[in-house]
Amino acid sequence: MKTRYRIILLPLLFVITLGLPPFAQPVHAVEAAPAQVKKPSTPARSGAAVYGYRIVNAYPHDPGAFTQGLIYHNGFLYESTGLHGASSLRKVALETGKVLKRRDLPKKYFGEGLALCGNRLIQLTYQSRIGFIYDLDLRQVGSFNYPTEGWGLTCDGSRLILSDGTATLRWLDAGTFRVVKQITVVDGDRPVKRLNELEWVNGEIFANIWKTDRIARISPETGQVTGWIDLAGLARLAQAGGADSRSAPTHATDVLNGIAYDAQGDRLFVTGKFWPRLFEIKLQK
Repeated sequence: MKTRYRIILLPLLFVITLGLPPFAQPVHAVEAAPAQVKKPSTPARSGAAVYGYRIVNAYPHDPGAFTQGLIYHNGFLYESTGLHGASSLRKVALETGKVLKRRDLPKKYFGEGLALCGNRLIQLTYQSRIGFIYDLDLRQVGSFNYPTEGWGLTCDGSRLILSDGTATLRWLDAGTFRVVKQITVVDGDRPVKRLNELEWVNGEIFANIWKTDRIARISPETGQVTGWIDLAGLARLAQAGGADSRSAPTHATDVLNGIAYDAQGDRLFVTGKFWPRLFEIKLQK
């Protein structure tokens, strides 16, 4: 989550349309085409279901964004980016990837997870143990403290859920920000560490696992992993989107990180750090 590593990529089973510049418009995959389906390669230890994916759409994404948190709300993406001196909170147009509004954090802060709870945006920082509260126009309206490192953040509708890079998830009261509950995430009987970016999806917690191509589906009641989403190969396809000079990345693509869910449209979006593309995917069991 914090430092880069060399990504080992598996061969792709995708068909890439080369007739258009990479970001002239969203890339639309043919959902019925078997070649668009990436089958999972990583078995679950506990017998939990394993999911591959099918790409529905690909959209441009700022290749200079070190993505730490991602939200979809009312047709727009809200994104938290990290690194000292480059951390920000952004409102982004989904279709074009254009940053519509941006608020930069002071250089001493390393931006992390992001959640929307009620009508407030909540942004974590890495090791400063301080979070920032904003309205939807990205105006800061408050701050709060928490007792751990900050990695990922989501909201279950009334409470915040925070990850700190361990196997522990903590629920915070959305008014006082006090810890009111915590669980250990396990796959079978083994703790699942390096929980990173979080998203609340239909009563489950989706969590990026740092330095992997996997997302865990977690029961908020028991902490048990109910399924694994294997996104192997997606980073390579994201890198291919940087071939256009208008969006050429200034950094090599880093790890998968960034999950957003459109509950009304039942759309799941994923991206990564320094990825020049953001993908809408459908899961394949």
